[in-house]
Amino acid sequence: MEIDESTVMELIIQAGEARSCSMEALRAARRQDWSHADAMLTEASEAARAAHRIQTALIGADEGCGKIPVNLIMVHAQDHLMNAMLCRELAEEIIQLRRELAAR
Repeated sequence: MEIDESTVMELIIQAGEARSCSMEALRAARRQDWSHADAMLTEASEAARAAHRIQTALIGADEGCGKIPVNLIMVHAQDHLMNAMLCRELAEEIIQLRRELAAR
């Protein structure tokens, strides 16, 4: 199966958006701007879900049979998604810690 390069690029774009929003959430938390931090975490989650839907579609098209060629751009896209998801999870934890410290 031949994959459309724009599909992989969209995966990279959505993953990048998720990571950027997570980092913006952290910066907002540093300023104790909790509403903006929450909004950015929500946007990060939405972008990560969009990227994950693309990844799921690619996995489904592959059917575990190697139908989709694994090339450098595909590996790059998967790296972006993994990093974005980890960044989002860590940002949520760090923001919660900042909230707890600010409440003291």
